[in-house]
Amino acid sequence: MKRSIQISLPSTGEEEWQACREPVMSGWLTQGPKVAAFEKAFADYHQVKYALATTNCTTGLHLILAALGIEPGDEVLVPAFTWVSTANVVLYCGATPVFVDVDPITNNIDPAELKRKITSKTRAVIVVHLFGLCAEMEAIRAVVPTHVKIVEDAACAAGASYKGTFAGGLADAAAFSFHPRKSITTGEGGMVTTNNDELAERVNMLRNHGASISEEQRHNGPRPYLLAEFNLLGFNYRMTDLQGAVGLVQMSKLARFINERQEWADYYRRELATIPWLRLPAAVLDGQHAWQAFVTYVDPATAPMSRNEIMERLQAAGISTRPGTHAVHMLGYYKQRFGLKPDEYPGAYDCDTNTMAIPLHNRMNKEDYAYVVHCLRQIAA
Repeated sequence: MKRSIQISLPSTGEEEWQACREPVMSGWLTQGPKVAAFEKAFADYHQVKYALATTNCTTGLHLILAALGIEPGDEVLVPAFTWVSTANVVLYCGATPVFVDVDPITNNIDPAELKRKITSKTRAVIVVHLFGLCAEMEAIRAVVPTHVKIVEDAACAAGASYKGTFAGGLADAAAFSFHPRKSITTGEGGMVTTNNDELAERVNMLRNHGASISEEQRHNGPRPYLLAEFNLLGFNYRMTDLQGAVGLVQMSKLARFINERQEWADYYRRELATIPWLRLPAAVLDGQHAWQAFVTYVDPATAPMSRNEIMERLQAAGISTRPGTHAVHMLGYYKQRFGLKPDEYPGAYDCDTNTMAIPLHNRMNKEDYAYVVHCLRQIAA
């Protein structure tokens, strides 16, 4: 039988299946007690004051910007190498995304380039902890004026940390993803975290149509027959209790999942170190990499073939790979709307063209990892 190793697979099973029973049987399917328990577990793990579940990370980022009052005329700085939603949420608010180049070694936003892009119109910066590696927050805070808000796009970074602080508590607010390619999943789903009381209250209302209280609070209150007051123009970005039940089980496994991924990331580092044209992910000197993905860099000057040809060769061998992510300024919509050219952001262009994610997830076994290494060494030979 031909071997097939997926780039990522969610690690779910009987526990998650059984966890859905209670909300199904109780009839409480929308945001309710299971979501609340998931939120508490997530906040406790990441040592933040508030965690508020959402439909996904994109809506989480949109909620944060809306709660911060980002509006037309404002500029929000975003890395040029990231998933497209990091920039999209800025446009949802009518504001202007301003791209900032990235450091090709870390794939994260370059603080020196960030400083250069700040103007009098800059209201916020979205920093992305790409692939689970926290951005250089000290250097970022050193160049960002105090009146400019910093938002973490922590889509890949559940369980990651930077110099003793978990992702989610490194800025004014953060948004996480629970898409199936992430280390823990609820199918779709997201989480907003913050230590700011006012911001948390506003996000809480905005995710529920702008209601003054949640459906659960109203249902369990003294007058459940009365509707909530609506003083904000909100959205319907609530997580279901089915997802919350799954997320609660997944949270109990997060530390183990990351430890396993760290172990196999170290294995890759050892076994692939002899391939001179394959640059391995940047090391974490003080913190925890969440290892949402193991993203390598194929050196175009010394590799025996292009990144895409290597990916084709691995696909033929039954090994799934992907580009790390994309350079947003090179995507059709942004290229056409803002008149952007690939070479305007050389770091992002380089990452877009030459990064390659190889399989790393909690459904792989030692034979799978050995086979990936074997196939890469064959290409090298």
